Amino acid sequence: MTNISVCMATYNGVKTLPKQIKSIIKQLTTQDEIVIIDDCSSDDTMGLLRELLVNFNGQTILKRNDQNMGPIKSFEKALGLATGNLVFLSDQDDEWHDDKVEIIQDAYVNGHADLIVHDATVIGKNGEVVDQSWNHYNHNQVDQSVFSNLIKNGYTGAMMAISRRLLDAALPFPEKIEMHDQWLFLVAKKNHFKITATSATLMDYVRHGGNVTGMSKRNKKEMLIGRLRMLNTYLKMKESSK
Repeated sequence: MTNISVCMATYNGVKTLPKQIKSIIKQLTTQDEIVIIDDCSSDDTMGLLRELLVNFNGQTILKRNDQNMGPIKSFEKALGLATGNLVFLSDQDDEWHDDKVEIIQDAYVNGHADLIVHDATVIGKNGEVVDQSWNHYNHNQVDQSVFSNLIKNGYTGAMMAISRRLLDAALPFPEKIEMHDQWLFLVAKKNHFKITATSATLMDYVRHGGNVTGMSKRNKKEMLIGRLRMLNTYLKMKESSK
């Protein structure tokens, strides 16, 4: 059986965590683990997490940063602590559908995929359905080349799961990457690892305006500099020997 790690970075998540944690726990087994790094929340996120995870019979790793590190460094820390063969990335304010783990696990075990990305239903701040497809709503292209990904990253971390060998190849993160989800895609491409994109909507993706992991709007010069930096990092990347 494949053991699973679910990695999450939290920040002031008291209002949104209960439904997300509950939707995850009911799909995991005693062989699985949840790894959460809290990024110096000012509310009682840590206390709430302890309450929510008390009935989880698998392994729990819950740590708090000494200072605010941001989502990229917090996810890197969580991923570095993960021990599973199949690693899910999770935001704090969404809700997994009941078949998410089963479908992703099938793509990993039977499809031999190293990176699996799925679609999601877009939910607004008042709980309304904004779009039945995040990829449609955000104009994502998931059948991407390196070049098209650098122009517009179509891979959303909250909808990704990766193999152990991809994780090992991706860590540690280089300095000043644009986002951890894009980096994982580029590492998979560099190493010719199998990428599977499914059109299945496997979670509710909540867009309420205060999402921690969403990229802030930047001017065109900043965007160009970021993309050139990622291209340079990709070109310098060495293929994994694993």
